[in-house]
Amino acid sequence: MGLIQRSIEDQGIATISISLSKEITGKIRPPRAVFFGSLLGHPISYPGQVAHQLCVLRFLLKYLEEIPTPGTIIDIDAAVVDNCAAAAAGS
Repeated sequence: MGLIQRSIEDQGIATISISLSKEITGKIRPPRAVFFGSLLGHPISYPGQVAHQLCVLRFLLKYLEEIPTPGTIIDIDAAVVDNCAAAAAGS
């Protein structure tokens, strides 16, 4: 995926990926990646957890713009995403 991301970035389109393994992502060095501690097969949450999925997408868009250095992996604590989802579900 990192090779595809770099090709897309060469065309002037910003990309970001969800890392399911910081070790593997660190070796591939995609332009931008975010690690949420997600389970394999559920990178943005389980089906039907819309508030959680929207929070993950918001974090991805935020860091798509903010990550300056290629190969950077942002590690976001799962509790931060859970709190975001709980707040969104409550409003």
